[in-house]
Amino acid sequence: MGQNTVKGTDATFVELIGSSLPTLVDFWAEWCGPCKMMDGPLEEIAGDRAGTLQIVKLNVDENPSTAMQFGVMSIPTMIIFQGGEEKKRLVGARSKAQLEAEIDSFVS
Repeated sequence: MGQNTVKGTDATFVELIGSSLPTLVDFWAEWCGPCKMMDGPLEEIAGDRAGTLQIVKLNVDENPSTAMQFGVMSIPTMIIFQGGEEKKRLVGARSKAQLEAEIDSFVS
């Protein structure tokens, strides 16, 4: 994990998505090339939007229960939660600009 992102686990997931901040959860795996491409943009966005957005990285190989619970079939999958509820789902790698455009409406 980077210095701006939070590591999520099956055990901490509910608490993390219940944050008062909008939370983007990145479902990823070590062996996934497109997931690795998202590391830089997600880390930058987490730093740029500190205090207005939380970014959680959840390794699907280490935390299969949460991935199954949310029906994550392809990675990277990024889900934006507000108040513990899923608000938007993004599947596949994106540029930083594309990702920011997708999350702008959730970040004040």
